[in-house]
Amino acid sequence: MKERLRYLLWALFFGLTYALFDNSQTAAPETTESLTKWQSGKENGSQAVQEALSILRTLQPQSFEKTGFMYYAKEAFFFLFMNGPRTDYIPPSKPLIEAVRLLEGAGNEDAIFLLAEMNFFGNYTHPRNYKEAFRKYNDLASLGNSSAQHMIGFMYATGIGGAVERDQAKALMYHTFAALGGNTKSQMTVAYRHHSGIGTPRNCNEAAFFYKLVADKAITYARTGPPGGQSLQKDSYRIADENGGVYGEGASVVSSGINANKAGPNSDSHAAFDDVLEYLDLMSRKGDLKATFSLGRLHYEGSRSMKRNLKTARKYFGTVARKYWTKEGTILTDDSQTARVASKAAGYLGRMALRGESMDQSFERAVVWFKRGLANGDALCQYQLGLMYLNGFGVRKDPFTAADYFKEAANQDFASAQTYLGQLFLDQGDISTAIRYFDLGARHGHIEAFYHLAEISNNGIGRERSCGVATAYYKLVAEKAESIHSAFDDANDAYDDGDVDTALVTYMMAAEQGYEAAQANVAYILDGHHSVIPWKKSARDAALALIYWTRSAKQTNIDSMVKMGDYYLAGYGIEADMEKAATCYQTAAETHHSAQALWNLGWIHENGIGLEQDFHLAKRFYDQALETNQEAYLPVTMSLFKLRIRSFWNTITDGKVNSIQPDPEPKKDWSFSEWINNFLEDPHPYYHSDEDDLVDPSDPMPGGDDWVDEIDESIIESLIILGLAGADKTIIEGTIIGKGSKSHNKASQNRTSQNRNRERKTSQNNGMVDSFLNQEMQIMGNG
Repeated sequence: MKERLRYLLWALFFGLTYALFDNSQTAAPETTESLTKWQSGKENGSQAVQEALSILRTLQPQSFEKTGFMYYAKEAFFFLFMNGPRTDYIPPSKPLIEAVRLLEGAGNEDAIFLLAEMNFFGNYTHPRNYKEAFRKYNDLASLGNSSAQHMIGFMYATGIGGAVERDQAKALMYHTFAALGGNTKSQMTVAYRHHSGIGTPRNCNEAAFFYKLVADKAITYARTGPPGGQSLQKDSYRIADENGGVYGEGASVVSSGINANKAGPNSDSHAAFDDVLEYLDLMSRKGDLKATFSLGRLHYEGSRSMKRNLKTARKYFGTVARKYWTKEGTILTDDSQTARVASKAAGYLGRMALRGESMDQSFERAVVWFKRGLANGDALCQYQLGLMYLNGFGVRKDPFTAADYFKEAANQDFASAQTYLGQLFLDQGDISTAIRYFDLGARHGHIEAFYHLAEISNNGIGRERSCGVATAYYKLVAEKAESIHSAFDDANDAYDDGDVDTALVTYMMAAEQGYEAAQANVAYILDGHHSVIPWKKSARDAALALIYWTRSAKQTNIDSMVKMGDYYLAGYGIEADMEKAATCYQTAAETHHSAQALWNLGWIHENGIGLEQDFHLAKRFYDQALETNQEAYLPVTMSLFKLRIRSFWNTITDGKVNSIQPDPEPKKDWSFSEWINNFLEDPHPYYHSDEDDLVDPSDPMPGGDDWVDEIDESIIESLIILGLAGADKTIIEGTIIGKGSKSHNKASQNRTSQNRNRERKTSQNNGMVDSFLNQEMQIMGNG
């Protein structure tokens, strides 16, 4: 609370200070004549901005298509003969010059902000000029503009374009001013910095406070719109994953081990998304209803490779429904599979009618579709009917009927129904049951479930308050509503179009807000080891790449952790540190998901870099790498071949390195009762094995004295262990050693008379052996 008050006082002081220095720009004049001129100038400035915008909208952005032979041929020519990359500088056009002149003449906040954005992002074909953008943002920040304060904080945090030196303290200060001014992006950034300790000590309460501000906006946005809330589209993808991960197909965690594609080379699993669509369309034309429904669902939900198309989705769902129902609702077939698929399609058609998606909103039509799907127990229909009864959409408002429908859908593991059922229990004061349903909904990533769990943890409802848990849930809620504070879709489009600079800046802004996927994307773009043309990437700031690899690794990205080790090992962007490299590899290897990390550890132990040289440990890590990822067979086999040669040479030359040792056979410590059971049940040769397995065919006297001696020796040794493990001294010395002991001594004497050497070896222990034997016989007889 004290720190929050301190931030508020600083913000107030900051605003008042600049208000005193810039009073002429922020306060209206007092005299009537001056007021008239001020209003006239303001209107003229707004008119100039509108006129400039009308000109700018006619300008076409530059094409950044970077594919084909000619593009790479030009790049190679400039690289080989012009000693540097080819610059695609295009001088400003006359319309752009005119628009800039109008904006500079307007002089109001809107004009200054527009000019700053054009210089920073390169909008409307304007060349990027980060230093000029910083000056204009700084002018606006002094006026208390929270958007400009956010941009100043971002530039201090990243040092982008060399406009300013990186200064995390100033970055946090400007972001805090903007956050307290209501800027959602800065609220996310400040929350993440307090959560991770960037530029400030970690402070869970401050992180929870700012994350809650964003989470409240996110949940408000999610609840608005048509019945059921907004459809939250996910655009935060890792661009490296599309190429098999940071290290490529089969070497990265995302495409190896448990995540590897197990299908054959001719399987659909290796097909591109367009090929899958084409195949589904072909099967749909042949009458496959599952394929038709899948096409409808793909178009309805959208994906990274395809935007949502509600009209096309409705067409596919309608095709499926017409195969089972007539227009009046008469069932056309008794096929159960057709009924199930048609019921799912009815759920989506009813949802679209309820929400007014690609059609006019109609509660009556929605009820018809839901009741058709309800006859076959479709979970979506059950949930949507519950939603209609809960809110009275076209039906009577009845929370009890709604709860019944929610329960039926929740029993089928439908996340939205589980979350709404949890809300009903929470309203009734049943906290434990509500939490149980919220946990179920959270397993499927439901934003409402996350929000309720965050509120319960933050306020200590029904459980002890947990700031860490609350912060984690608030962060998840905030990151679910990407559209209110991030622009992943613009970044993805820019990267796909080849405009890497725009994509980098946009990803970097999301990365500062704490998105792990954006942090991985920034590091991947800045990284110089995957570029087709090396100099194009190596000119990037490697130190900045390491920062984002580190932040991504802290959010459990294993490949990013391995990348950190690579940077420390090679001294890329930082001074080489073998111990830190080994620590990164060890941390990644402990997850047992990264064959690359395990192989690297084997190599480090083999060569003694950062860790003690140990050939035996090196072999162990190489073996684990192969166990984790079978695709590592060739590099692991070659490494083991070389390692065995080095280990052999080390052994014969009496080297100081620990050579490869044979692995000892595992031994199990058995209890006394386990020894008895194994003795009775295991097929020991001396107990109940076939004679054919025991007798040597070449022996002229099968069953002779030597054979008997071997059996007796084995029995004696086993019973010695049994007695030592479980015998009681008082029982041994008691009356149990009686008649059986004498008879056994007689048998023992007969055997030892046949073999004098064996007698001398065992005569000293005969008394103890006979005691253990008779004790064991007594115990077995009593049993």
